[in-house]
Amino acid sequence: MLSFLVLGPMEVRTHDRTVTFKGPIQQTLLAMFLCSGEKLITVNALIEELWGTTPPATVENALQANISRLRRTLARLEPRRQESRLATRTSGYQFNLERAELDAAKMLETVDSIRARAGNYRRRDVADLREVLALWRGPVFGGLTGGPICQAAVAKYDEYRTAALVMLYEAELAGGEHAKIVPELRELVTENSSQECFSSLLMIALYRSGRQTDALTVARQLRTNLIDELGIEPSPAVQDLERAILNHDIRMRQENTELPWLSYRSGRAA
Repeated sequence: MLSFLVLGPMEVRTHDRTVTFKGPIQQTLLAMFLCSGEKLITVNALIEELWGTTPPATVENALQANISRLRRTLARLEPRRQESRLATRTSGYQFNLERAELDAAKMLETVDSIRARAGNYRRRDVADLREVLALWRGPVFGGLTGGPICQAAVAKYDEYRTAALVMLYEAELAGGEHAKIVPELRELVTENSSQECFSSLLMIALYRSGRQTDALTVARQLRTNLIDELGIEPSPAVQDLERAILNHDIRMRQENTELPWLSYRSGRAA
């Protein structure tokens, strides 16, 4: 069984080596097959993904040549495999992929499973989330732009990563690990200066660590970033959280793990 990695630079791993694909056409071709699972991809969709509105004059030949090249590369990695991973169908091509072979599939399944558990297994959730977040090695597909199929996959995987991060730190807060996660949340806030979810989590963690002033500083910086970058004020939920911190709202007490700003226990983290 091969391991296909897309949560970072694209790699294919066997038991004894790692292979990378060179050239944007081969990379895009593999990326779109991997993110489509075993769905049939039509010839027209492949052409649009690879060449957009400016395909080469002999586009069918070019597509077939690149399909054959990808087949040969994969076949060399699995010399004992009897059937090609890439099957030709009447109207397109279908990639033979087990979900366990793709790192992104594991991330999606983990997040969905934890949502379904609705916070009933906090320690297990934390362990599972940290394990799956460790799969993330950089921009999806190594920063490959691709076409509509790849772009939709990038957006989906990015959203799931954000959901996993939010669920992880909400679960840590629910377990009283506020001081432990402050450094990690600071790094996330620095990297995502206008995302309210990470700033809100950092504000709660700081307040519960006895650092009210620092928590309010985060709130003020978030407001500045939102106004400067997006021209908007913080959401009503963030403004309510800031007031709660300023007024030492009873809901902010450490032992109260079901704050209205958190959704982990209800399985709604997103």
